[in-house]
Amino acid sequence: MKSQRRILFVSRAYPPVVGGIENQNYALSQILPSYCDVRTIANPFGKKALVIFLPLMLLRLMYLMRDYDTLLLGDGVLAVLGAHVKKSMPDKKVVCIIHGLDVTFPQAIYQGFWVQKFVPTMDRIIAVSSYSRMLCVDKGLDPNKVSFVPNGVHPDDFAHADISKDALWNVIGAQHRGKRIILTSGRLARRKGVAWFITHVLRELPEDFVYVVSGDGPDRDAIHEAIDASHLHDRVVMLGYVTDDVRLMLFHTCDLFVQPNVPVEGDVEGFGLTPIEASASGLLVLASDLEGLKDAIIDGENGFSLPSGDAHAWRSKVLEVLDGDFDRVGFGRRASSYTSEHFSWDRIARLYVDHF
Repeated sequence: MKSQRRILFVSRAYPPVVGGIENQNYALSQILPSYCDVRTIANPFGKKALVIFLPLMLLRLMYLMRDYDTLLLGDGVLAVLGAHVKKSMPDKKVVCIIHGLDVTFPQAIYQGFWVQKFVPTMDRIIAVSSYSRMLCVDKGLDPNKVSFVPNGVHPDDFAHADISKDALWNVIGAQHRGKRIILTSGRLARRKGVAWFITHVLRELPEDFVYVVSGDGPDRDAIHEAIDASHLHDRVVMLGYVTDDVRLMLFHTCDLFVQPNVPVEGDVEGFGLTPIEASASGLLVLASDLEGLKDAIIDGENGFSLPSGDAHAWRSKVLEVLDGDFDRVGFGRRASSYTSEHFSWDRIARLYVDHF
C-alpha cells in the first residue's frame, strides 16, 4: 500500500556526476515514488558549486515545503537546509541520510557547525551502514534518532547475462586470454586499497594473475607508482572510467572481485555499493572486514571478508578461490540470490518509508 506522506527529496550529489552517493541518491529517487509521493530536486551544478546550490535551496524550501510533510536530504552536507527548515517550520519532518564521511570529514568548521549543530536538529538520521551509525553516536548524536538502512541494488540490472569472454579480451587485451582476472571497480580513493593490493598481494601471486582496475580518482598516481615499483606493468590493466555496459561486462566475465580497503584517517567507506553489485552479478567477492563493508559483504553468504592489511590472508584466499577445485560459479549463484533477497531496492525502499 502506498504511503500518503508527501516527500521532498533534495540531492546535492546526483548523476551525471559519478560516485557512490550519486548512485545511491539516484536509485532512491527512482524507487521511492513506488511507495510514497516523492519529488526530487537534484543539484544541477555539480559538487563544486555548493556555494550556489545551498543558498538557492534555502530560499526555495521556504515555499516548496508548504506542500510536503517530510524533507529527505541525500547526505549530511545538506543538513544545513534541514536545520533551517526545522527552525522556520517545526511541524515539518526532516530526515537526513548519513554516509561515513558525513560525520568524519575533519575540517573544523564542518565539524563545529554541521556535525555539532545542524545534523542533531534532524528528526531522523538514516545511516547507510552500522559503522556509520556508530560514528554518529560517537559524535554525540541521539542514538534513538539514528537508524541503519543499507544501500541496495536492482537485481534485474545485474542478472546473469550471456556475455562472451571475447568481450573481456577486447577491452583488456588479447594477451591476457586464458589468465585469471581479478577486478576492482569504483572511485580510486586511497582507502580502497588498490595500491596496497598491488604492492603486497598481486606481486606475490603467480604470473598468470592479472589485475584489472576500473575507475578513476585521486589515488590514480599512487597506484601507478605502485605498479612501477613492483614492475607489474604487464599484469595490471588500468581502464580508467568505463561505461555502465562495460562495467556490467566486467562483472560477468572476470574471475574475482576484490575490495581490499585499508584504514585512512578522516576517510571511511560508508557502505560498499560496488561489491554488492558485483555479488548480484554472480561474481565472487573478497572485501576487507572494515567499516561499512561489514554490512555489504556477509562472510560466507555473498562473499568473503578478510582482515584489512593482512597480506598473507589475502594472498591465501585469492589462491584458494581461484584454484580449480573451488566452485566459484556455484558460490556466485548462491551469493547473487542472497544479495537479491537482502539488498534489493524494493526491500530497502520499504525500510525508508517505515522511517518516514
